[in-house]
Amino acid sequence: MRPLDILRESVQGVSANKARSGLTMLGIVIGIASVIALVGIGQGSTNSITSSIESAGANLLTVTPGFSRAAGLVRAARGGATTLTVDDAVAVAELNNVAAIAPEITGRYQVVATAGNTNTEVIATTSSYGRVHNLTMADGSFLSEEDVQNSTKVAVLGSQTATDIFGDPASGGDEPVGQTIRIKNVRFTVVGVAASKGGTGFGNADDMIYVPMGTGQKLLAGQTKYVSSIGVTASSQGVMTALQNDITSLLLERHKITDSSSADFSVINQADIAATASSAARTLTLLLAAVAGISLVVGGVGIMNMMLTTVNERTREIGLRKAIGAKRLDISLQFLTEAVMLTFASGIIGILAGWLVTVVLRRFGEQSDVTMTSVGMAFGVSVLIGIVFGFYPARRAAAMNPIEALRYE
Repeated sequence: MRPLDILRESVQGVSANKARSGLTMLGIVIGIASVIALVGIGQGSTNSITSSIESAGANLLTVTPGFSRAAGLVRAARGGATTLTVDDAVAVAELNNVAAIAPEITGRYQVVATAGNTNTEVIATTSSYGRVHNLTMADGSFLSEEDVQNSTKVAVLGSQTATDIFGDPASGGDEPVGQTIRIKNVRFTVVGVAASKGGTGFGNADDMIYVPMGTGQKLLAGQTKYVSSIGVTASSQGVMTALQNDITSLLLERHKITDSSSADFSVINQADIAATASSAARTLTLLLAAVAGISLVVGGVGIMNMMLTTVNERTREIGLRKAIGAKRLDISLQFLTEAVMLTFASGIIGILAGWLVTVVLRRFGEQSDVTMTSVGMAFGVSVLIGIVFGFYPARRAAAMNPIEALRYE
């Protein structure tokens, strides 16, 4: 038989029982849509985590305080650190390959203004903080070197904090720049609003206030010796590991610690965090894809069951075809084409359904990205299922004895 004849006969065979074909296809459609949607959610989560980590700063190393307990590092509460000092930050700044450095003192305070109030994290830092942590301004300016040297009472608000206190200017709220806020009854003039980074939860960069280091030390923290953490930008990504080792060696020497396992600080490499988080997210994505793939196998079993039923129903037809000269290959190709046709159509519908699910999820604020890799993989698997699960019924049909098939009732 010519390929066109086989295709035409296959279309007629599939459409002969539309309800059964539709229900059989449904299993594959659900499986493909599940794979597309779940892989999309996993990929979206991976991208979100990576972007969030990278937004904290390029080539970033973070030195955090802590103390040793049973050979394990226990970090001090944020804002209550007592193992890193301002002098440590000065010493680290003199190391090679340091492009920028920003020590910080953090604390959580009630912030009050005429328009409203909120409880948020306040960071006392230097003018280099914006460069170290990739902070850009939506309005006004960041802390200047003059503000830091003179310990002026100025503040830069995160985008969420600005909205919480003054409302959204687009909806009638006050413009934050130039307004006055009170932190621990100390008045600060708002000089800028940082651009949103899109974070959520604890440590959200959008829900913070930045004040000059000296001002925060004297008026908020009540001490001038210790810092909560030190952010360090390496001159390039290639020297991050070397700089991490140099910082560790320097602080061990300064803190008079001979055993690195007893260090009262930790140097965190942003690249390592990103790699670990991405690896975990990829593992989760594969797990989700595997779970969704089970429904594809179930759908494949449904295809095989339908094709076996079809072969039994069309036994006399198969016998007649073979009696008038149809070859085993022709019979096998016809039934195999019917199976692939079902999964092919199911694959297309499933891809559209999966894409629609991701669109709906994005509308509700969920991270979900459909990639061509996941689409190609899902579509390829659907066709493969048609071949694998359609092979046995096709082979069984082709192996029928024409005489016995014609006698079949």
